[in-house]
Amino acid sequence: MPTRKRVVVAGLGDVGLLAAIRLARHADVVGISAKPALLSGQELGVRLSRPDDWARDYWIPFDRFRGLDRVRTVQAALTGVDLAARTVFGQASDGTAIAEQFDALVISTGVTNGFWRRPTLESATEIGSGLRAAHGRLSGADSVIVVGGGAAAVSSAVNMATTWPDKRIDLYFPAEDALLSYHPRIWKRIRGRLTELGVGLHPGHRAVVSTGAGGDEISNEPVQWSTGQPPAAADAVLWAIGRAAPNTNWLPAELLDDDGFVRVTPELRVPGHEGVFAVGDVASTDPLRSSARNRGDALVAHNIRAQFAGRQLRTFRAPGRRWGSLVGIQADGLEVFLPTGQAFRLPSWSVQRLVMPLVVRLGMYRGVRENRPLRSVDSTSGAS
Repeated sequence: MPTRKRVVVAGLGDVGLLAAIRLARHADVVGISAKPALLSGQELGVRLSRPDDWARDYWIPFDRFRGLDRVRTVQAALTGVDLAARTVFGQASDGTAIAEQFDALVISTGVTNGFWRRPTLESATEIGSGLRAAHGRLSGADSVIVVGGGAAAVSSAVNMATTWPDKRIDLYFPAEDALLSYHPRIWKRIRGRLTELGVGLHPGHRAVVSTGAGGDEISNEPVQWSTGQPPAAADAVLWAIGRAAPNTNWLPAELLDDDGFVRVTPELRVPGHEGVFAVGDVASTDPLRSSARNRGDALVAHNIRAQFAGRQLRTFRAPGRRWGSLVGIQADGLEVFLPTGQAFRLPSWSVQRLVMPLVVRLGMYRGVRENRPLRSVDSTSGAS
């Protein structure tokens, strides 16, 4: 009987987790993560305004995923890789060094982007503390400035205005329109919603990003503009300017492009290194790094299995525009935007009874065990 191959998945965020689940039946899989759970970078607006709702779907301990039962998960910060020896190195929270050998390596370490996406080692208690601190900071503010024109900024403005209708919320963005990577119809629709919610819209404002700003924390310092407008001030300033930095400082420079992202072929392979793949926001597939959102996990899992079996690999095709849900699950359901600009709404009952339990938890994740009764993130218990 042939020996099972070993796959190391470096990074168990949204994409790495799904890749590990897909590979678990076909290889011995080791997943390395700085967190003890899936801690998604999605839906920042819901995370800040309704953290209990967000935690239910986006902060899930690894032992609740049935699809990870065959995966050995290791909590550690990645420190290096020896490609010749096919070994990944890391360090656990107690300082213990780890070394994991591989036949195939999936690099899915994502990006650092603000206080909500960091590669640092964290316990469940520390994650919970961070969630409630950000929520409390915004909850206690009478006025909030959101800086940025991408999905995270727009979603944050919509969700905060929906949750706290009495707050003064202003959205500042550099171009005449926001959501430039989406179809123009989508911004037109979201702009109407923001206006109905009373959010102040301020196009043509490009922020001066100083040390300590740019997403590292929620601040209360006035925002300066390089476009000539007078400074703007509020009780809380949320920076969501899309200043993403790849989590690749553990990798050799030869694997990276000029911006620090992992260079890949159309098959998501790292050039010149057989059995090494990259997927998700860390992979330089296209300007939008869209393998993070377009079944890149399925493709990389297929190609690893195909390589082991000597079969032909498939190629990744990036869409021209971003698409999907922008503001997350709302009281009236979930609105999904298509690349063509059209939208359809899934009613609330279908989201709660069909989409989340059947499509997401059973279909995508291969089953998620029920947790104890949901506790508020004000507790330090950790799990959702």
